[in-house]
Amino acid sequence: MATCIVQGTGGSGKGLVIDAPVVNIETGFPVKKGQILYKRQELVKLTDPATLPQSAGYDCSFSSDGNYLAVVYGTSPFIIIYKRNGDVFEKLANPATLPTGFGRGCFFSQDGNYLAVAHEVSPFVTIYKRNGDTFTKLANPAAIPAGISNKCSFSPDGNYLAVAHNTSPFVTIYKRNGDAFTKLANPGALPQNSGYDCSFSPDGNYLAVISNTSPFVLIYKRDGDAFTKLANPEALPVGSSNGCSFSPDGNYLAVVHNLSPFVTIYKRNGDVLEKLANPEVLPVGISNGCSFSPDGNYLAVVHNTSPFVTIYKRNGDTFKKLANPATPPTENCRRCLFSQDGNYFGVATSVSPFIMIYGNLTLFNFVPVFGADDVHIALESGNGNSPIKANYIKLAE
Repeated sequence: MATCIVQGTGGSGKGLVIDAPVVNIETGFPVKKGQILYKRQELVKLTDPATLPQSAGYDCSFSSDGNYLAVVYGTSPFIIIYKRNGDVFEKLANPATLPTGFGRGCFFSQDGNYLAVAHEVSPFVTIYKRNGDTFTKLANPAAIPAGISNKCSFSPDGNYLAVAHNTSPFVTIYKRNGDAFTKLANPGALPQNSGYDCSFSPDGNYLAVISNTSPFVLIYKRDGDAFTKLANPEALPVGSSNGCSFSPDGNYLAVVHNLSPFVTIYKRNGDVLEKLANPEVLPVGISNGCSFSPDGNYLAVVHNTSPFVTIYKRNGDTFKKLANPATPPTENCRRCLFSQDGNYFGVATSVSPFIMIYGNLTLFNFVPVFGADDVHIALESGNGNSPIKANYIKLAE
């Protein structure tokens, strides 16, 4: 078996130098001068926080700078907020005013100044403003959601907040003016039943709402403060849908649901969403949540059957399953989220420790790479994580 020897720019030329980030690319590509060789990238579970949620985690949200992580769950105080110190997540003091019931969803605004929590008891959504490490509850909106709220989502500019809930109109959309949230007029076409999730596209022009009744996904286009439903995709999800996620470029929308294939991925062409071919390897059970990585190259799906998370690498319009994490989440995962810097991945799960945090570690150790199965190549110009190029590559006998 041949040994692959790589010298990165500025290297000594002896042995193996890996000075680029770690990405799992298809094997078997030809090795050419000017390309980068990568060691495999893996999600490595971090040590659990010293203080954990007290019951099943239902959702988690990182602040955009990755410094805060919120987790909501079903018993008082219904929310736990961590501050990151390196790879350690330390619990902050509880907000003085807590959510009033079972926490089902949470979402940080892009600027990190607001945190919304969707929950079971009136007022069904609780909005906090952050001042340093302190989270202070704002006044309730004058018009609150009509019932149990399942999920919430800020638009990227922080000007809109959507809440998906169990009672008609099943989605409530607010416009923010300073610290005040004012309900907008309902869209003309509403979900037919419970709203389980909602997600804004990165440009804020589209809002996807997930429901448990056909068509299971509704996509609205925003024009000012008006949200108008687009025509349904020609191919709909096959069952009650639980979660959705837009890719960071807004070109893909993933929807997860309770019937095989358990994930449906659309590509957006203007206002039309076209279903892509199913991944060759599907999630193995009812899927509850999904998240694209910030570079759009990975899609994670969490589900209720082992290994409880399925991670795909995107290659164009094809999604290929990666190896499972060495330490998979505990059973029946509810939601998941990549941090916006791509360094962390959180999973809310129904079994202790209730929140599992993975580090997206890129190790640049001087570790030998043996054989074609370990050769991973990126473009000659590097990628979004590193501009480094290898200037000397050869296969040695």
